[in-house]
Amino acid sequence: MRLALREFLQNRTTMASEGNEIVLTVRPRVAELVFQLYGRSLHPELFEVCSSLTLQRGEYEARIDITSSGHVITWRYDGLTLTEVSTSAQHPLPERRRLMSHVLCGQRSDGVECRGRVSYQTTFQLEHVSAEVLWGYHECLRVDALRNGLFHQFSGGGRISLGAISYINVEPRNRALRVHTFHTFPDECAIVQSRSVFQLP
Repeated sequence: MRLALREFLQNRTTMASEGNEIVLTVRPRVAELVFQLYGRSLHPELFEVCSSLTLQRGEYEARIDITSSGHVITWRYDGLTLTEVSTSAQHPLPERRRLMSHVLCGQRSDGVECRGRVSYQTTFQLEHVSAEVLWGYHECLRVDALRNGLFHQFSGGGRISLGAISYINVEPRNRALRVHTFHTFPDECAIVQSRSVFQLP
C-alpha cells in the first residue's frame, strides 16, 4: 500500500507541537537509514532531540521525538515498553531486546505481538522524487503541520537551499495509538514515511 501524503493530510488530526525553531543539522544519507523496534526504552542521550510530544490516553502513554536523523517513539503499557526508531545505521544503538531491524529501502510492512496481548504493525517506505514534487511536499507539510502536528524544520545551511522537514501526526485512541511520520532529505530528493499502530487487546 503506497503511503499517500495528500490523502493523509485530508484526514489529519490536531495536536500541539513544541520546539518549532530552525536548527542547522546535517541529515544522514538515505542509504544509511534503518528502521528498528525495541522491547525496551532507549536512553534519551543517544539522540539529538529537536522536538517532542508526550501524551497519555486510556491505559498507555507515549513520547514522540523528532531527532536529527528521524524519530523515536516510546510507547508504554502495563509494564511493557516498545520503542520505534528511525535513524542512521551509523548511529550506535544497543542490540539487546531489539525486535526488528530493517534497512530503509523501497517499501516494507512488518509487525510483532507481545505477550499475546499487544500488537505492533508498521509500514514504511523510502521514495525518491523530483525536486518539484519535493518542493510541493514541503509546502503542504509546512502549511499544514504548523497548525496540526509535531513539526521541525532544519536549516539548509545556504541562502536558497531547501532545509529538511520532519512532521509527525499522532492519532491517540483509547485502545490504539496511530503515528504517521514524514522526513524529507532535500539533498537527495528523498522522502521517508511510516505508519505505525500500537494496538491494545
